[in-house]
Amino acid sequence: MPSAPILQTTIANRPPDRHGKVRDIFEFGDRLLFVATDRISAFDYVLGSGIPDKGKVLTQISAFWFERTKHLVPNHLLSTQVSDFPAEARGDAATLEGRTMLVRRTEPLPIECVARGYLSGSGWKDYQATGAVCGITLPSGLRESDRLPEPIFTPATKAQSGHDINISETEAARLVDPAVLARAKALTLQLYAEGAAHAESCGIIVADTKFEFGLLPDDGRPAADRLILIDEVLTPDSSRFWPKDGYAPGGAQPSFDKQFVRDYLEAIKWNKQPPVPSLPDDVVMRTREKYMEAYRRLTGRDLA
Repeated sequence: MPSAPILQTTIANRPPDRHGKVRDIFEFGDRLLFVATDRISAFDYVLGSGIPDKGKVLTQISAFWFERTKHLVPNHLLSTQVSDFPAEARGDAATLEGRTMLVRRTEPLPIECVARGYLSGSGWKDYQATGAVCGITLPSGLRESDRLPEPIFTPATKAQSGHDINISETEAARLVDPAVLARAKALTLQLYAEGAAHAESCGIIVADTKFEFGLLPDDGRPAADRLILIDEVLTPDSSRFWPKDGYAPGGAQPSFDKQFVRDYLEAIKWNKQPPVPSLPDDVVMRTREKYMEAYRRLTGRDLA
């Protein structure tokens, strides 16, 4: 049986300096500790139940991709080994092991860099309404989940709460230096191509995914040359993963992430407002199995 999910973390009784829906972030000068908890969100709310080992899956898939893509772009990962963490953190090894990254601090870009290879999610909704996604006109007559003629770059704003908002590349250029944006776009499409090709060889379609980039401190180089890959990479939380052997365009596809959770919440007719529900054990375990399957397929190894 898996161990109980980890929903909150502290380091030497110190609470996180920041936290998101899943990650707790601890600041150590020019370095950060990213701790991926087992929290799970749906419909923009963190639920009352966690998914055991989910944080380990996210961290270890990201580490796999950081290593695999470092020839394309440098990244912020310094180590996943507790022995390399700041001394203050090493006493919490049992909690941090396998779910924590020591990373370089950067100045994150204020946009999400999304690559889409298939028409789904908010992209499908935009296409139905306008025939375009983020200002990119697409051929008429496409169906939900159709493969696009070629992958597209569709930036989004970072929402502090609720959904990120799709924007055009022109709008993104008002938020990010154009040279930096051009570099981020090129890297987004390169990373997507690399990741999607590997995933497809493992029986997984990456329908879309989001990347985050950050700027290293000014050292005299142009900003675009100081851009590195940060956060998480090609995980079930940041991507739409579909099983290749069941792919059938013309509707929604089964997925490797929160499908059982979303299906359950719809079945109980939750109004998507607080109080948030907890999940029954079978939904928790089936969701965990999907995360674990994605990890094993992509990395070819068992979870550490």
